[in-house]
Amino acid sequence: MLGNLPRMPRRISHDASYPCSPAELHAALTDPAYWRARVDAVGGPGATLDDVRPLDGGVEVALTQKVAAEHLPSIVSKIVSGDLSIARTEAWGPLEGSSATGRTTAQVASTPAFVGSTAELSGDSDGCTVCTRGEVKVSVPLIGGRLEQAVSDAVLRLLQAEQKFTASWVRH
Repeated sequence: MLGNLPRMPRRISHDASYPCSPAELHAALTDPAYWRARVDAVGGPGATLDDVRPLDGGVEVALTQKVAAEHLPSIVSKIVSGDLSIARTEAWGPLEGSSATGRTTAQVASTPAFVGSTAELSGDSDGCTVCTRGEVKVSVPLIGGRLEQAVSDAVLRLLQAEQKFTASWVRH
């Protein structure tokens, strides 16, 4: 029966271009001041920067983001009461030549929703790009696919806001 086949997670894909070299972007991504400013600018109300740890030429960041209940899609409000809290980690490895790799995970509190992605930073002295590929998985019978769509749409909006902030940061 087709209704019993397992669903595949929803894929996400985002490419962000920046007006700087990979070294300049990597320097921003490993700077605690950048992370404090980014969380304040695009983390949402109540967002917190929980930890910034240097890692052998890279960084690992833990943050918590909040989405107010009144801004949640109705499909999400069906399984979450009140504001949504998202625990997120982002890590970037060292810059090797003109490239670096990153990974992000996010877990939505009190839900079976998970977001995971990898990112590749590459470019040259004229500019660079971060290509992010990942997936959203929500393990809820019957409405999981609609929840995955809502979460993946929100993730893409967040990636666009973070791109805009970061492009402005590296220009200054």
